[in-house]
Amino acid sequence: MITLSESASKELAAFFASHDDAKKSIRVFFAPGGCCGPAASMALDDAAEGDETEVLDGITFCMQKDLYDKVGAVSVDLGYMGFSITTERPFADPGQSGCSSCGGGGSSCH
Repeated sequence: MITLSESASKELAAFFASHDDAKKSIRVFFAPGGCCGPAASMALDDAAEGDETEVLDGITFCMQKDLYDKVGAVSVDLGYMGFSITTERPFADPGQSGCSSCGGGGSSCH
């Protein structure tokens, strides 16, 4: 379900080591976006019944099952601007048409 780069894994381990009160559970979801459409995101959240889950490095990652079925496997990396989350298949929002400033169609926005 999920793959973490070495740098993402180290960053998450450092976060949880310095926040022992935080639950070790991360939800992957799509947050509403601008002209490029929804963006893959992560937040601390408990798994819910029916979620797709996987435990990596002692951290439970969860995602709504229907979302997982739609986008497939998730990869998390860490860059200079924070976490970068990519999915096996693009999230296609039927209502998203894009805009002229980013090339339109939403598919050219990455």
